[in-house]
Amino acid sequence: MSSSGDSSGKLLSGTDLAKEIRESLSRDVAELREKLPGLKPGLAIVQVGGREDSNVYIRMKTKAATDIGIEAHHLKLPRTITEAELLLKIRKLNEDPSIHGIIVQMPLDSDNTINSHLVTDTVSSDKDVDGLNTVNEGRVAVGDLEGFVPCTPNGVMELIKRSGVEIAGSNAVVLGRSKIVGTPASELLKWHHATVTICHSKTKNLSQL
Repeated sequence: MSSSGDSSGKLLSGTDLAKEIRESLSRDVAELREKLPGLKPGLAIVQVGGREDSNVYIRMKTKAATDIGIEAHHLKLPRTITEAELLLKIRKLNEDPSIHGIIVQMPLDSDNTINSHLVTDTVSSDKDVDGLNTVNEGRVAVGDLEGFVPCTPNGVMELIKRSGVEIAGSNAVVLGRSKIVGTPASELLKWHHATVTICHSKTKNLSQL
């Protein structure tokens, strides 16, 4: 990202920012639990199979949730689970009042064919903390940023804003157009008034941008 006429870049580190955000969230959760005695914010992390990279991510998410006072529930399902069985599990979590947020760990490590888009759309939009439900994606697309926003693009925006980089009026180049990162990142930059160029595998003369 650069301001008009400035082609220089700045490397941003999220380590210190992540610590600040977790400390702030910890205070927020403590205040919420004080106002609502008996409330135990609950996060369900649904995993299919046992990919080691997914195991690492889940351990990190579980620790982060625990550190700020959220009860993380890891629902590990076998590779043999069918699409119908998985959707039923998710619907039960949607209806569980002790669960306030749901993450389905991707990719799904299953022996069976499972439509991942259908899976993320089955998660209630009110509990879709990853922001991957079509309802939440649509809200971002039209500039409604009050709901759940995909976590990685949201983290990128926080990093840019807290680093003092002026987004409005800047030229931003987004590499990739994935549903999880590239596309929502470009939408967020657009709604923060940057001029956005999206590059992908078919982009020509990428090095000249």
